[in-house]
Parts: sequence; structure tokens; C-alpha cells
Amino acid sequence: MEDAINIVSFIRVGGLLPALLVIAGTWLLVRLMTGFAGGLARRFTERRLLIQQITTVGRFGFYFLGIVAAVLFAFQLSDQMLLALGGTIAVALGIALKDLASSLVAGLTILFDRPFQVGDRVTFAGYYGEITRIGLRSVRLVTLEDDAVTIPNNKFLTEAVASGNAGALDMQVQMDFFVGVDQDLDRAKAVVRDALTSCRYAYLGKPWTVLVNSVIQESYCALRLRAKVYVLDVQYEKALETDVTERVHAGFRQHGILPPAVLHRTLDPVASLQSTATPPGRDAAH
Repeated sequence: MEDAINIVSFIRVGGLLPALLVIAGTWLLVRLMTGFAGGLARRFTERRLLIQQITTVGRFGFYFLGIVAAVLFAFQLSDQMLLALGGTIAVALGIALKDLASSLVAGLTILFDRPFQVGDRVTFAGYYGEITRIGLRSVRLVTLEDDAVTIPNNKFLTEAVASGNAGALDMQVQMDFFVGVDQDLDRAKAVVRDALTSCRYAYLGKPWTVLVNSVIQESYCALRLRAKVYVLDVQYEKALETDVTERVHAGFRQHGILPPAVLHRTLDPVASLQSTATPPGRDAAH
């Protein structure tokens, strides 16, 4: 209580209005900078991720300078004042703002350690989407269903996060197609390859491939054709998947390639009886 009274005595009444104006001005400046950066990102698409990353650093800087300036206007900073503030603020941060303080520290860690960046496609805690903002307290992730997910920064210090593009515009996309085990595999692979190479969203400057293996799909034996290709820009991920899928299914229909189904073996009853009647190790003529 005594510390609180001491702090109040150091408040500069005439500086409260300038401090509020500084805070409001900082908030407005950050909003204008974010809007301007968004316009630049839409105009210069190839530099979109770099612009968003610079905006994130700038937002941190402006908020920090604004808080420092507001404190300088609102308080008379003397040695006694710094001592009183140190004791009181330490207790307040330790008790009331523990989670916020940990999120702030985590935010700085994310900014410098860079496990992901603004514009990255990441998977975290069951959510997949694009990082649109790294703030002082939380990270904003927008899913492909356009849901905005707010995640406290300190969550990223204890849980694993996967980044699909790690700061690059391009990203590998994986698509699976299934055909019956009795179908023309070479023709099916050619259809998938043609779909990848003719897609306008595919970036063929990096390796792409079509892998094949046998799987159980919907209780049926099937051949899985797994296509791996890079998309030009992560924002075209779903456009690439749609375009390739449409081309593949059109090719399958054109060449009569069918999906997995239950297969029934046809046995020759005469040959089956002969193989049953012949003793092991003896020729049928004997």
C-alpha cells in the first residue's frame, strides 16, 4: 500500500494527457502501417512475405517506443521513483501478469528464433493455416476454412509446430489418388504426371514425383498414386489441388481407369480338382 502511494506521488498530472495521446498515436500509426503494408503486399506479390515480416518487426518496435514514451510523459523518473516502480511492478508482473509476461517473452523468442514467420503455412495443435500476424501476446492463424485462430505465444515454447514453407513462397503439396489393383498402372501414372506438368499453379523448378504403393482403402485393396509437387505461392495451394484433381479424374475417365473395387477370382474347376487329387511330390501322369 505504501509503495502504491509513493508511485502515485510521482505521477506527472500534466503528462497524463500527452501519455494518452502517445498511446493513441502509436495505435493509429500501427494501424496505418499495417494497412499500407497490406496494400504493398497485394501489389508486389513476389515480396509479400518479406513485407509482412518487416511489418511484424515494425509493429513490435512502435509499441515498445510508444510504451516507453508514455511512461516518460506520465511519471517523474527519479532514483526513488525507479526503486518504487521496480518493487511494485515486479510483484504485479509476477502475480497478475504472469501469463502475459511469458507470452511477451515468447513473442520475442519467436521473432528472433523464427520457428515460423508471417505468411508461413503451419500445423499447430490440430489447426492448419497461414500465420497472418505475430503480436506481442499472441499469434493469429487463419485456417483454409477462413477461421481466425488466436494462439498465445507461450504455447509455442512447449509444443511442436510444423512449417510447410519456412519463409518461402513455394511449398510442397501432396495429393493421393486411388485406382484398382487390376487397372493399367503405367497409364494411371502418366495421367497424374500430365496433370502435374500442365497445372499453371505448379512450380516445376523444384523436384516433383509420383509414388506408388499398395494400400487398403475402404476395405478394398488399391494402388495409391501419391503426387508430390511444389505450388508457386502458398496462397494457391487449394487452387493447385483442385486443378490437378480435376485433370486426373478427367484422364482416368478418358482411359477407363477405375477406382478400387472388390475383386472375385475365377478358378478353373477341372484344374482345381486335378491339383487336389494329385499327391504331393508325384507327377499327374503317375
